[in-house]
Amino acid sequence: MEEENLINNKKIIGLTGGIGSGKTTVARFIEEMGFPVYYSDDRAKEIVNDDEVLKNKIKELLGEEAYDENGFYNRKYVSEIVFNNDETRLKLNALIHPAVKIDFESWVYKQQAEFIFKETALLFELNLNESCYKSVLVTADDNIRIKRVMDRDQKTYREIEAIIDKQMPEKDKIKRADFVIYNNDGIDGLKAATEKMMFNLKEVSQKS
Repeated sequence: MEEENLINNKKIIGLTGGIGSGKTTVARFIEEMGFPVYYSDDRAKEIVNDDEVLKNKIKELLGEEAYDENGFYNRKYVSEIVFNNDETRLKLNALIHPAVKIDFESWVYKQQAEFIFKETALLFELNLNESCYKSVLVTADDNIRIKRVMDRDQKTYREIEAIIDKQMPEKDKIKRADFVIYNNDGIDGLKAATEKMMFNLKEVSQKS
C-alpha cells in the first residue's frame, strides 16, 4: 500500500538510470527545483570507509585487501573480484545496502519537501522501488550512453558494453518505472523532460 511506502508521511521518489543515462544530471535539475536528493551511490562510497562494523564485514567477505594500507576502500580490487562473480556481488550488496538504508532514513526525517528523491543505480535490481511512492527512470539509447561514458571515463567501447550487459535490461526497467525520462536530445531536452516529469508527478500526487 502507498501508505506503507511513506517514511514519516513523506513521499519518497526513487530515481535511477544505467551508466551514461544522465541520472545525476536529472538529480541536479531536481535539486534546482527545490527538492532534496539523497545520492545513495555517493553515500555508499563514504559509508564503506566510515562504518567500522561494515568495514570488518567486508574484509571477512573479500579479504584484508578490500582496504588499502591507509584503511580506505580498495575500489579497484573489489570491482575486479565482484564483476564476474554474481554470488559475491550479491553478498557485498547485502552488507552495504542495510547500512545505506539506515543512513537514508536518518536523512529523510530531516527533510520537509513534498517529494524526497532517492538516487540509486540499483533501484529495480534490489527492489528498492517497492518502498518508494513512485519511481523515475532516466534512460537513453545504448550507443549514446556508451559514447558519453567513453568521453567521460576514457574507457573502451567493449569495457562499457560489458558494464551495460551486467545491468538490468533497459526494457525491463521501463516496464517497472512510473515515469521515464528519455535523454537522447541534449541538455536542454533533458531539462525540459525533467520539468515535465515533475509536473506529472505533482498531478498524480494531488489525485491520490
